[in-house]
Amino acid sequence: MATPPTLTPEQRAAALEKAKEARAARADIKARLKMGSLSLKSALESDDNNVGKLKVKSLLESLPGVGKVKAAKVMDEIGIADNRRIQGLGTQQRQALLDALG
Repeated sequence: MATPPTLTPEQRAAALEKAKEARAARADIKARLKMGSLSLKSALESDDNNVGKLKVKSLLESLPGVGKVKAAKVMDEIGIADNRRIQGLGTQQRQALLDALG
């Protein structure tokens, strides 16, 4: 197994800050979905890299009225794996999600 690259303390701090900003951006997206200020359709059509990095399960659970059970059921019916991210969805899977929950 290859060893990870050695980073200087400045590079490590920069990487940690970048990861912190990405987590905050994804949390903001989920909060906007929960409040209803961002729709499922606009999230799926977004070209924002932070939306693309979200797991489908996490995005669906952020929607109002959709919990863990309903999200898992919808994903299972469509055929989306639990570990799939938004950027990995095909157009038919995106449309099926919109038809089921949009």
